[in-house]
Amino acid sequence: MKTARTLNRSPLRGLADKALLMWQQQRAWLVSLVLLLGLLVAVPGQGLATASFVLGSVASTAPYLLLSIGLAAYAGATGADNLVARAFTGSPFQMVVLAALAGGLSPFCSCGVIPLIAALLSMGVPLSAVMAFWLASPIMDPSMFVLTAGVLGTEFAIAKTLAALGIGMLGGTATLWLMRMGMLSDPLRDGVGNGGCGGAKVRVARPVVWRFWRESARLEKFWREARKTGMFLLKWLTLAFILESLMLAYVPASWVAGAVGGSGMGSVALATLVGVPAYLNGYAALPLVSGLMGQGMGPGAGMAFLVAGGVTSLPAAVAVFALVKRQVFALYVGLSLGGAFLAGMLFELWRLA
Repeated sequence: MKTARTLNRSPLRGLADKALLMWQQQRAWLVSLVLLLGLLVAVPGQGLATASFVLGSVASTAPYLLLSIGLAAYAGATGADNLVARAFTGSPFQMVVLAALAGGLSPFCSCGVIPLIAALLSMGVPLSAVMAFWLASPIMDPSMFVLTAGVLGTEFAIAKTLAALGIGMLGGTATLWLMRMGMLSDPLRDGVGNGGCGGAKVRVARPVVWRFWRESARLEKFWREARKTGMFLLKWLTLAFILESLMLAYVPASWVAGAVGGSGMGSVALATLVGVPAYLNGYAALPLVSGLMGQGMGPGAGMAFLVAGGVTSLPAAVAVFALVKRQVFALYVGLSLGGAFLAGMLFELWRLA
């Protein structure tokens, strides 16, 4: 029998749950609104300048934004993400290469890829192939390539794509070598599930329907995915452009240039470490890196920041820690940070050549 205290607390708990859900879904918009209103009240001139900067930045990236939305919606409507399962067949080294390629094309972020990883490992797919996919997937996908080219340039987008494939292949090969030495035989923690509904893409592979518009259900899914992706990108890019405007206005360019400028190993290493806690998500990070590079951040440091944050952002690291055993987690973090540092240094050398 429920007590009076329990009955009185239930509505409050329900309101708290709804408030928490609203915050999780709309936090980017809410933070953007608070920042803009705070600026307009406290520093009206900067508030107007920031609003103008955001509108101009969104307008300038609109063509890339629309193309990115279209690619993401097309992948969802056609079921192209079901092609992921085909990468995990064949010889161990072949699986590493194909998994890295699939990771570079798949539209999964560092957190969204976790259910697939759980499913693959529970199905007995070798950790080497899973690691290759795991490392490459959050760094790049077709829609990310388009937006990266629009914000940071085509050269940067191509280099980031090569970094994703290279880190995936190197990480998968290193893991394969360790496995052949008798290590990492049982990567999952005890009691971890099989990836839930997120693993259905690899457990039950479905055919891809490239001409999706012939089916009303798929056409409806295309527009639904387009709206969902469009709102997601717009809210995070808006927040990122606000932060970029404030950074350009209040963060001294000399400080940025001194900390992560130039072409030294120190700046790339620092950007690699800072990228993990400072990373918002792949799309929101682009304007921030653009602003930092405009103030003196080296291109190699910018690459290291994006790659390290993309693979090893704090939310993703927490999820990975709960999924796999400690030695696998340590390998994942080491490969991520080492690969990010290497990608940053190689891009820096390329730009200096």
